[in-house]
Amino acid sequence: MTTILVTGGTGTLGTQVTERLRADGREVRVLSRHTPPYAVDLRVGGSGLDTALAGVETVVHCATTQRGGDEASADQLIGAARRAGVGHLVYISIVGIDRVPLGYYKTKLDVERRIEESGLGWTVLRTTQFHDLLATVLGALAKPPVMLVPAGVPDQPVEVTEVADRLVELALAAPAGRVADMGGPEVRPLDSLARAYLRATGRRRAVAPVPLFGRTYRACREGGLLAPEQAVGKTTFEEYLGRRFGG
Repeated sequence: MTTILVTGGTGTLGTQVTERLRADGREVRVLSRHTPPYAVDLRVGGSGLDTALAGVETVVHCATTQRGGDEASADQLIGAARRAGVGHLVYISIVGIDRVPLGYYKTKLDVERRIEESGLGWTVLRTTQFHDLLATVLGALAKPPVMLVPAGVPDQPVEVTEVADRLVELALAAPAGRVADMGGPEVRPLDSLARAYLRATGRRRAVAPVPLFGRTYRACREGGLLAPEQAVGKTTFEEYLGRRFGG
């Protein structure tokens, strides 16, 4: 039986991937910093990482942080995967990392390149923003009496469980390189999504679109976060909100 290691296996996406693989009868190891028996800090690697990868044929790399260190984690993981003879490394990435000049996006792009040049069999899937992330951002923006949102910015949120389904499909197949992006079912202005969030949470706020400045804002306004040709997701933002908040 194929043994699969999921990095970040206790996170929002990694948990969903792990559950699906196990439901399919796969042998799964969960690697995270605080979860035994494979409690490993990927940034430093070490013997614990080699132990976790012993006998593993496929790695699904979901671990990430916006606090820095993803490049070091990728280097440690790739090196250990080579030593262990891993045949397939699957990486989850983000639509727009080559178009939107954010520091975190640059890091994700660097990790993609490391994986592509690793000598391992690899698959990379880029998706649009998860519903969960958008809801978290909108929740923060909704705290003041007036909800200020960047003007003219479209978004295309996707359901994390659908992304997990796709990652599992890719992990159980042969290495495929960079596969088609995955986007949510709708491209919507951010102010429209904000109003949907307010309705679902029962908050009364005025929504005020505010123009911003800079390369990042311009790239987002020009659709840098979108994959309209790959709007393959099924769950709308309202459907997600209804499940989360009981609307």
